[in-house]
Amino acid sequence: MNSPFTEPMSRRRILQGLGLAATAPLLAACVGPGQKSTNNGSNAVTGSFDWQKVKGTTIKILQTPHVYQQTYQPLFKEFTDLTGIQVVADLVPEADYYTKLNTELAGGSATHDAFMMGAYWVWQYGPPGWLEDLDPWINNTAATGSEFDYEDFFDGLRTSMKWDFKLGDAAGTGGTYALPWGFELNNIAYNKTVFDKKGIKPAETFDNLIQLAIDLTDRKNDQYGIAFRGSKSWATIHPGFMTQLSREGGKDYELKDGKLTAAMNSPVAVDFTKKWADLAKQAGPTSWTTYEYPNCTGDLGDGKAMMVYDADSATYPKNVKGASKIAGQIAWHQGPAGPDGSLATNLWTWCWGMNSKSKNKLAAWLFMQWAAGKDAMNKAVQSGAFADPVRQSVFNGTFKQTLGGFPGYLEAFEAQVPQAKVLFTPQTRFLETTEDWAVALQSIYGGSDAKSTLDALVTSNTNKVNS
Repeated sequence: MNSPFTEPMSRRRILQGLGLAATAPLLAACVGPGQKSTNNGSNAVTGSFDWQKVKGTTIKILQTPHVYQQTYQPLFKEFTDLTGIQVVADLVPEADYYTKLNTELAGGSATHDAFMMGAYWVWQYGPPGWLEDLDPWINNTAATGSEFDYEDFFDGLRTSMKWDFKLGDAAGTGGTYALPWGFELNNIAYNKTVFDKKGIKPAETFDNLIQLAIDLTDRKNDQYGIAFRGSKSWATIHPGFMTQLSREGGKDYELKDGKLTAAMNSPVAVDFTKKWADLAKQAGPTSWTTYEYPNCTGDLGDGKAMMVYDADSATYPKNVKGASKIAGQIAWHQGPAGPDGSLATNLWTWCWGMNSKSKNKLAAWLFMQWAAGKDAMNKAVQSGAFADPVRQSVFNGTFKQTLGGFPGYLEAFEAQVPQAKVLFTPQTRFLETTEDWAVALQSIYGGSDAKSTLDALVTSNTNKVNS
């Protein structure tokens, strides 16, 4: 699940503002491209680790309403009892969340000490110096407890939080600019009762998935084969689309002569995009161009969509008793492998970022390491709604104990997680250029020629990411 912007003009203006801010001398003075911050205040923390080192401090955090936020809210008192730090949480609806956060950070505000964000925002907020580099905090034993165990986070999540701000370099290089909190893999959730009744199994290839979805579509009875996102948002590209495109051998960009070159018009990408649009038309919801993940999972839960290709943690709640019409009847599959057997999976993660302008950095860091720590995460999972904990120990322990009525969930997860990571190429105009990609996909769905539409997208995006 993620947080797409919803008001096109506001979003575009904010993105333009981000681009301008990224070149502002004042902000660039904090951390330059390829540089790591070395004096961010962490070295002032000395002595032995103590949760109560800044007892009496109050911090403010910014969050958007989400199952992870709702699961942790009752636990905040335990953090205050442990540390003596008061937490004031401000909630902003998803539609306005990043607009508010962008505005605050671009203005150098220290209002919020820590905030929820996604991994892609490391590429937007890191280069202008808005995010604290967490490596000095993680590596300081006076600031970080011995039980924190950073290596316990799934490898793909740790690497997704890192970048060196050099165009063309992959995620996983440079400093650490966020701390994983919750995440999701993209795969197929399906109506097991219908599949069992018909004696069919999930598709193992993309072409078979297309045929299966068409065969399961029955418009007269308000039933269709497969749901996936279709709105003009970057969020349409990153779940099932990017996952399956990568498995088929497609890429977003390639580095040529020191510049990023968009690759959405490669022969593989053109063929895949045309098939994806045709799949939406033949076996998707009739109002596909407006679909976000709640529409997809809602149709699965109502028994209208036979399959959903989206986040496992978004479909997971629909199988909880009483949560949907077909609760208890949903199963999971890792989705079609690529021609070479690839199960590459694009992941999304909610994480915690620290405001580099915060006046309460140690208190904010104590909160972040507590929120992503084993004890609090085990308690969140025990509530029954926190899917895909970011720690291997919590997943293999507490979380597995909740999966008895979720057929295929664990099998799909374990098949995918070794190849799961952020599959996009880091670049500071990710949101704008990926939204353009979604617009192109809609145009092809509407009847435009796939090759010429993607050729135009490639020209535009190549210019933008290198400007």
